[in-house]
Amino acid sequence: MIRIAINGYGRIGRALHRQLLACEDVVVVGINSRADAHSHALLLKRDSVYGTLDALVEVEGKDLKVNGNVVQVFQESDPARAPWKDLGVDIVIESTGKFTTRAQVLPHLEAGAKKVLITAPCKDEAVRTIVMGVNDEEFNPADFEVISNASCTTNALAPTMKVLEHYFGVDAAMGSTIHAFTYTQNLLDNSSTEDFRRSRATTESIIPTTTGAMTAISQVIPSLKGKVDGMAFRVPIPSVSVLDMTVILKREVTVDEVNELFLKVEGEGMNAILGTSDEPLVSIDYKGDTRSAIVDLLSTKVLF
Repeated sequence: MIRIAINGYGRIGRALHRQLLACEDVVVVGINSRADAHSHALLLKRDSVYGTLDALVEVEGKDLKVNGNVVQVFQESDPARAPWKDLGVDIVIESTGKFTTRAQVLPHLEAGAKKVLITAPCKDEAVRTIVMGVNDEEFNPADFEVISNASCTTNALAPTMKVLEHYFGVDAAMGSTIHAFTYTQNLLDNSSTEDFRRSRATTESIIPTTTGAMTAISQVIPSLKGKVDGMAFRVPIPSVSVLDMTVILKREVTVDEVNELFLKVEGEGMNAILGTSDEPLVSIDYKGDTRSAIVDLLSTKVLF
């Protein structure tokens, strides 16, 4: 049984906890976050996007109890003080979004955790970025104490671009991610020192902003270094994003050829990560879909 602790119990931490409940060989034993067990229990059980969790969620003293399993709750601002050794933690899921370098997550290891998985992009060259369906076959757990799983956008972009690069070759690509809003944005106008556009009210505008996902793809597909760029548009929906890519390939292709390729790849074992759809769907139809990317075959276009 793999023993998991979650550091940072926001959108990613809770969504991950929900998914882990379906894994027979994994158990969440600890949560370190600013809120208390009562808050965690409510937000785990009742989610405004994904609905009510089909699980028994209780509060026992200062801790959570989920389907009979006790999940100890802590509010340690310094991860080094978290009792990961006492809990026998195998992996800490670092989902605060604040600790994104090896030096910043090292306290988890010092506290007794064996491994750390960062759920955000990491620019630290000492931390390997692993994306499922792209370079996970290169990953040997014995070789790494800390890895990054990149961002949601990179997890959608990388498998898709890997297919195009492998079969057709990519000369250059430019993309736009039409991205659901996140907790870092403002419900009402508020000051921001980093990005003035993100200081604006989330629900009132389409907000152009930056994304590091495009350039970060070279961390998992080195042959695409310097070939991919783009930007993001934050839109007023809470879940499901769209990635619109314009790609210059090394040879001429047809729409049917591109679509048949993605169907082929999907049928050869990638269906849990990279899917396709030939239905006229909209974003809400994909809410809760666990695949990293779904290629909309109806939207494929080719210019000669």
